Amino acid sequence: MNRVLGRYSEPFYALMRLVVGLLFACHGAQKLFGVLGGQSMVGNPKMLAAGLIELVGGGLVALGLWAAWAAFVASGEMAFAYFSAHAPGGPWPILNHGELAVLYCFVFLYIASRGSGSPSLDALRGKKRRT
Repeated sequence: MNRVLGRYSEPFYALMRLVVGLLFACHGAQKLFGVLGGQSMVGNPKMLAAGLIELVGGGLVALGLWAAWAAFVASGEMAFAYFSAHAPGGPWPILNHGELAVLYCFVFLYIASRGSGSPSLDALRGKKRRT
C-alpha cells in the first residue's frame, strides 16, 4: 500500500496542511469574532492570544507560508491548552476531553518538522522545502 499511495505523498501532505490549517483558523475566528457557533473571548488575555495564534497560525499553515514556524507555535499553544485546561480533569485525553488539543499538538509538530512542502506559498517564493 505504501508504494501505491506513496507517489501522492506531496499532494496528500498539502491537503492535510490545508485542512488542518483552515480548521485551526476557524477556532481562532470563534474566539476572536464569535462566529461559527462560538463566542468572542477577546476580554480574556489568554483567549485573545490563543485566538490570534489559531487564526493567523492556521492561515499560515493552510497557505504554506512560514508553515514550520507557525506550526511550531501552534503546537506549543496546543500543549499549553492541554496541560492548563484538560490535564487537570484526569490523566487520559479521552476522559478529560483533550483529544483534539493533543491531536493538533502532534499534527502541528509534524508539520513543523516537515515544513511547508509543495505546493505552498513558500515553494512559490522559491524557498527550499525541508524534507
